[in-house]
Amino acid sequence: MAKRNRQQTPPRLILDAGAVIALSRADQRARAALAAALEAGADISIPAVVIAETVRGVADDASVNRIVKAVGAVSVADERVGRTAGRLLGEARSDSTIDALVVAAAVEAGGSVILTGDPEDLRALAGDQAGVFIQAL
Repeated sequence: MAKRNRQQTPPRLILDAGAVIALSRADQRARAALAAALEAGADISIPAVVIAETVRGVADDASVNRIVKAVGAVSVADERVGRTAGRLLGEARSDSTIDALVVAAAVEAGGSVILTGDPEDLRALAGDQAGVFIQAL
């Protein structure tokens, strides 16, 4: 992430399912991206829909649960995020609802970097949304 001056709003990093899974597997690219975001003072969050996509209520969830706990910030999709996601789905002619909710969270936060293992779908949904940047793993 780029350096920021003291008067800018801290950057935001949103982790999608691919990023959470990569971090849970100690992927070096994902860890480096997270470390850079932390160094830049970024606010880091995981949308609740990503948790639904990555856990199944079994012991194998332990590594993902550690990532969720370490990040600590879980964003929920309210009506505004849902409506934005629906608009993004329509504009992109997509049926990737969870990806749209992740992008909508970034839009409604006023912009964010989304760390993902699936950049093509997210870029299609993000289109030209101001302040939304897709960072591939």
